[in-house]
Amino acid sequence: MDKHLVETRIDGELVYDGHFLKIQRDTIELPDGQHTRREYVLHPGAVVILPLLDDGTVLMERQFRYPLHQVFIEFPAGKIDHNEDPLASAKRELEEETGYTASEWQYVTRIHNAIAYSDEHLDLYLARGLKAGQQKLDEGEFLETYTATIDELLQGVRDGSITDVKTVIGIFWLDKLRAGDWKL
Repeated sequence: MDKHLVETRIDGELVYDGHFLKIQRDTIELPDGQHTRREYVLHPGAVVILPLLDDGTVLMERQFRYPLHQVFIEFPAGKIDHNEDPLASAKRELEEETGYTASEWQYVTRIHNAIAYSDEHLDLYLARGLKAGQQKLDEGEFLETYTATIDELLQGVRDGSITDVKTVIGIFWLDKLRAGDWKL
């Protein structure tokens, strides 16, 4: 059906092999038969947790992100380790970053946040039945947690204080779920 849009890989090479990210450069054939190159980031995938407390507030994080040199408001999230089940990754990341565990987990959706230059995907999970515990931050990881209402988070999207795409999408999902417009 979409054959007139498909690009076909001819060959390629790994041009950067870093600790976390890799960069691939492929020669491809365009739908019209012309050849060109595509460069993109290879990413193992990540999880995003939408942690909803019993009182209806949401557990959030504030973390400095070096590439943009500022503190961002985000949902707990993290990279999926090699051969790790995404749900296991979500449970691990929630506990490591916030100290919380959850008794109820629901898969929400998969998003692709940088389709023009990366194969990264993020699996979103709703976590409920939260129980507080001790943070287990990775070495060199610094963040703080706080709680906010969904309405406060929506206001943050509106006023531009929340700009992280995974967080914006997660907030919209929570709002739709709360209103009963969308079901899991």
